[in-house]
Amino acid sequence: MEFDAVLIPSRRAHSIAKGFWHDRTINDDLDACVATCPDKLALTAVQAESGKVTRFTYRELSNMADRVALGLTKLGVGQNDIVACQLPNWWQFTITYLACSRIGAVMNPLMHIFRERELSFMLKHGEAKVLIIPQTFRGFDYEKMVNEIKPSLPDLKHVVVVNGAGANSFEALLSGPAWEKESNATAVLTQHRPGPDDVTQLIYTSGTTGEPKGVMHTANTVMANIIPYAARLHLDANDVVLMASPMAHQTGFMYGLMMPIMLKSSAVLLDVWEPLRAIDLIRHEGATFTMASTPFLTDLAKNVEESGKKVPTLRTFLCAGAPIPGPLVEQARSVLGTKIVSAWGMTENGAVTLIELNDPDERAFTTDGLPLPGVELKVVNDDGAVLPAGEAGKLYVRSCSNFGGYLKRAHLNGTDAEGWFDTGDLARLDAQGYVRITGRSKDVIIRGGENIPVVEIESLLYRHPAIAMAAIVAYPDERLGERACAVVVLKPGQSLDLPALVDYLKAQKIALQYIPEKLEIRDAMPATPSGKIQKFKLREILRDEKR
Repeated sequence: MEFDAVLIPSRRAHSIAKGFWHDRTINDDLDACVATCPDKLALTAVQAESGKVTRFTYRELSNMADRVALGLTKLGVGQNDIVACQLPNWWQFTITYLACSRIGAVMNPLMHIFRERELSFMLKHGEAKVLIIPQTFRGFDYEKMVNEIKPSLPDLKHVVVVNGAGANSFEALLSGPAWEKESNATAVLTQHRPGPDDVTQLIYTSGTTGEPKGVMHTANTVMANIIPYAARLHLDANDVVLMASPMAHQTGFMYGLMMPIMLKSSAVLLDVWEPLRAIDLIRHEGATFTMASTPFLTDLAKNVEESGKKVPTLRTFLCAGAPIPGPLVEQARSVLGTKIVSAWGMTENGAVTLIELNDPDERAFTTDGLPLPGVELKVVNDDGAVLPAGEAGKLYVRSCSNFGGYLKRAHLNGTDAEGWFDTGDLARLDAQGYVRITGRSKDVIIRGGENIPVVEIESLLYRHPAIAMAAIVAYPDERLGERACAVVVLKPGQSLDLPALVDYLKAQKIALQYIPEKLEIRDAMPATPSGKIQKFKLREILRDEKR
């Protein structure tokens, strides 16, 4: 694969001079862990369905990463090849990334909710050579799905199945044989190690262009975020990080997979969010920190209160993905005894802003935080003029953790010659520099921290024989923040209900989480004189009807 990470070279001299880029990779950090704390518990992975718990010390983690790396080379994976990984928070996910880093391959994490439609596009666009999947997870047969789409993916040479029974199992191909004992193992593991400016991660994000965009990150860009993030949260080697947010999102990947290794701390992975199980894990493993979207915090506070099981070790809960209601912060502080930290970020940058630990609690529900070191924000009007504090406008960010660009889509990079990135969000800055996201100029709905690709779903609705006009808009939800509503105008003589709409979209093989959960049928759409649907009016209608 040829990567066009065009946003990296021009920033290098400045980022190094300022100390924002550290010129190291995850290999350096893992090697340092093995050298200084080889027998420390590095990773605990819990599978909710089976109850199985797998643990690795840093020595064991490194050895398994080497083994899987060598196994990947035997499948023909080389430098800059894409290894796609559609796994939940299992230990194989962590190992696969570390293994790719050993041999200069690039990991493409894929959400386990993706189905044929999303998966086909991403695998083809990213030219994935290997795809690693579960055989089944939460009752879904991934191997069957992938076998159906594989003929349309000429670059995909191998499908590796975790917990599979055949010759293509992860166990048979990668984690079982002791490849690391072969005479040439050291040479193979060291000859193509990536540099800090090489692409190390390709991760897709939903946007407004009708198709996902492949975000390219290097070790320098992600570590430029993780290091100040951990410093602001006062995290160190003594911490235990609980991660139930998917590692196929930057939240899980950067702060549940990479950060614990960089800190020489311990990670606890949970593959299915079950609040009572999470409470038991926090208590048993001594978890001190976690990061997740608002629904996770709601569930945790509610279940701690109802069960009476306290979580005294949990010092900090970083909540992002949707605004945090004030009453929830107050309840969580009282019930959990935990500092609630608000934050805002993007796949392209990681966490851009978060409040300080010594900030008053109300900062968590009145702001989305303060920029991290190496991050600048500005709010501008439609003409590009910078607005004063307190006025809302378009939010731009210039950050040391800004991505390298969108794969094969450089024209969409949205970054000007001075390094300012158009976030697509609307916001205001207060006099102290704290940001508050006030809306989105981009057409994306965030449901429980998961972006719904609105344009893509709308295009499918327009193909429905009964629909003349369609719009997907958000409506408020107490737990998830937002849910998706399909607002449609029907063709003359046609009828449609929500179950029929759901069945139609399921047949399109899209992720279930993308399917609207409400249907509104209208005689006409509010529109501009030019005919553009005024979605803000539709959202207002839905909000008014909910009251």
